Amino acid sequence: MRIRIVHSTRYAYARPARFIVQMLRLTPKSCESQQVRDWRIETDVDARLRRSEDAFGNIVHSLYTERPTDALTIRVTGEVSTVETGGVVKGQAERLSPLVYLRETPMTKADAGIVDFARSIPEGATLGRMHQLMGALKDTVAFEVGSTSASHTAAEAFAQKRGVCQDHSQIFISAARLLGVPARYVSGHLSRQDGRHDQDAAHAWAEAWVENLGWVGFDPANGICPTEHYVRVAVGLDARGATPIRGTSYGGGQEQLTVALNVRPVQQSQQQLQSSGWPR
Repeated sequence: MRIRIVHSTRYAYARPARFIVQMLRLTPKSCESQQVRDWRIETDVDARLRRSEDAFGNIVHSLYTERPTDALTIRVTGEVSTVETGGVVKGQAERLSPLVYLRETPMTKADAGIVDFARSIPEGATLGRMHQLMGALKDTVAFEVGSTSASHTAAEAFAQKRGVCQDHSQIFISAARLLGVPARYVSGHLSRQDGRHDQDAAHAWAEAWVENLGWVGFDPANGICPTEHYVRVAVGLDARGATPIRGTSYGGGQEQLTVALNVRPVQQSQQQLQSSGWPR
């Protein structure tokens, strides 16, 4: 399918910010499950954008302003074609060994509650255990918008048994690592099938390393593996490593943030390209 994404982030400052630095992980890469057809990042101020890649292979744009700025809007528009791969990530160049993703971070550090939860997952093959972990997590931690903030850790969210996709993903990662399975955080987009194209925020899920398969996606917030309705954008050890926008401003005082996101399927009348499965 083809998915169109329009993502706008606006910062309004109480007084003009003298200097703004932002790190943008907003640009997806093409692989076997997705092909980026068109993608652009625009701002409404005089700013410099420098493209690079981070240690995890994510595309990163560094944004700098050097003039006093009282408001900044970052607008992303693009289209991505996707195909179903059963959640398996194929054709994605990897810079790091999967063993790197066994590393604990402050956001994914397990407490006694997560340790006991991980131990409750029956022994078995890795793929089956990860499916059981995903199902158990969905049944244990309710999805509740507003119940946590971006600074909540996996342990804090698990203790209150409520959270959003960031929390579900970080709890999954924490438990998977306890079971000896490398796991990482994924930020991206989900084209919902209920017709709700306007969304409050980007989506997040996890990936676990399965021998002979590679990286396999698990979305514990929805209890499924990613399908053709998902667009991968960035990966990291936790939410902080894959956050879409992260940065700071100098001299702007109090900051007001407004986010608008629209993710929808593009209507297609063309026949599909039989040789590769990609829509024309």
